[in-house]
Amino acid sequence: MRKLLFLLLWLPLLSYAQTAIKYPAPVDADFSLKNYAFESGEKLPELKLHYTTIGQPRKDARGRVVNAVVIMHGTTGTGKQFLSEQFAGNLFGPGQVLDAAKYYIILPDAIGHGQSSKPSNGLWMRFPKYSYNDMVTANYRLLTEHLGVAHARLVMGTSMGGMETWVWGYRYPDFMDALMPLASLPVEIAGRNRMLRKMAIDLIQMDPAWQGGNYTTQPRTGLTGAISSLIFMTSSPFQMQKAAPTRELAEAALDKRRNQLLTSLDANDFIYQFDASRDYDPAPHLAKIKAPLFAINSADDQVNPPELAILEQEIKKVPRGRYILLPISDLTVGHGTHSHPALWWHYLKELLTLSEKQ
Repeated sequence: MRKLLFLLLWLPLLSYAQTAIKYPAPVDADFSLKNYAFESGEKLPELKLHYTTIGQPRKDARGRVVNAVVIMHGTTGTGKQFLSEQFAGNLFGPGQVLDAAKYYIILPDAIGHGQSSKPSNGLWMRFPKYSYNDMVTANYRLLTEHLGVAHARLVMGTSMGGMETWVWGYRYPDFMDALMPLASLPVEIAGRNRMLRKMAIDLIQMDPAWQGGNYTTQPRTGLTGAISSLIFMTSSPFQMQKAAPTRELAEAALDKRRNQLLTSLDANDFIYQFDASRDYDPAPHLAKIKAPLFAINSADDQVNPPELAILEQEIKKVPRGRYILLPISDLTVGHGTHSHPALWWHYLKELLTLSEKQ
């Protein structure tokens, strides 16, 4: 039982393996945007966007794609994380709510993540200071200029991807039939959330081994400190206590997770990823969102704690918005509940039915 609980606790953060459920094989590809201009005014001669697709586009009589589903990942993640058994195995299989034989599923790697252009490719801290707005704009161009998608059936995302979903909603209000942001709030990143992000960034930059971003080996001390913020933000006190009820178990779990992250994260990439939310603030624009929107959070989310009572107020600004709070249970895993669709797929089904065009 302890082993099961331990796996449940850490599954949202483990390496990803494609589900055994039968659905069309994922296809990886890249799209390059030449002379890409960021909102900061900085430019890249070439911005590469990596993405994964599952299924095939289906077009109506006028040649328009009608079945595109965009799913965006969280901070430090990649589009491939959605190929896990716990995610794809509950959504993409035959007869499931996002049956990949029916939908054209698009899983982009955000700017600064995965196999898309990022600081660690060689520019380090000279890489343009991208934001969530840049991520959304680049993905919009990926869909419209490269994949031929002028309208999406659904735009959704988890954590950072959830925040991008809010931005999609007001920047391109006619682009989608439905929106589902998971594990996010549609307000400026402030309070404890910003403090934890700033502490993580500061800890890396205070490490002499960081060398202003020009290190040849990872600044291990600073990166270890930054990882502490990440682990806390994505933690579930309830599940952690159940999985590690002794000092020995708790310290072993911490060492394992910390070492996993130290081998997979780059310090400069991490700084950019955590700071990309600095000017995020959909709140003044929520009334522009036209599509039906279901915002789903869990009550044990340490990043977006329900006691802030933010979504109860902000969702009132969304003309067709609904806020769903999943109660703490033996199955919720804190912030990572966003990647357990077994707990919320029925709400997604309801949203798709509500937004279906006749």
